[in-house]
Amino acid sequence: MANHKRFRHPEAATLTTTPRTSSAVPAGTRSTAAERREHLLNVAMAEFAQRGYEGGSTERIAKAAGISQPYVFRLFGSKQLLFVATIERCMSDTLAMFEDATGDGRGEGALEAIGNRYGEWITSSPIYLQCQLAGYAACDVPEVREAMRLGYGRLVEFAERVSGADPELVARFFAKGMLLNVVTAMQIPTAPTEWGMRLIAGCMTKPCNST
Repeated sequence: MANHKRFRHPEAATLTTTPRTSSAVPAGTRSTAAERREHLLNVAMAEFAQRGYEGGSTERIAKAAGISQPYVFRLFGSKQLLFVATIERCMSDTLAMFEDATGDGRGEGALEAIGNRYGEWITSSPIYLQCQLAGYAACDVPEVREAMRLGYGRLVEFAERVSGADPELVARFFAKGMLLNVVTAMQIPTAPTEWGMRLIAGCMTKPCNST
């Protein structure tokens, strides 16, 4: 998840940006259960991305989604299951981004394409970075940990498959991606420090370069 060459500053990005097109329907129009579930999942992602698992509130989620709190539990069963669903969405959307960035590319060029897109992804759509970090922070919950392991594993397996790279190169690639997560979470791109920009510059080298 590294080697980006176009590390964009998230000037207009906010955590309230929903990850997919909102499924909310115009006033006066009846929505289906699937549409309500989709809309609720988008709202929940924003809430958990900003406040984490422990701080996230199903009451706030219900209010923002325009539904009752009992209906939240009717759709997802519990706060834990709703959080797990947001993690699954976050990681599956990230995998879809990997696939789109790669296209028909293979080899080290595929990793470079993913790295370029990932750098843009976590700055222009910070909800994904914050949701990912919230998932790591809640890995003491077995169900959350399993969702994170499954989602992250799929990213690794995809990178291995399209690049054909050895374990050392793949490990370096994902290590740089995690470093980008950290410096972006600290808002180094928008409030630069000399040491932070040196780290970012190091992440901009090709994944096959030695450290």
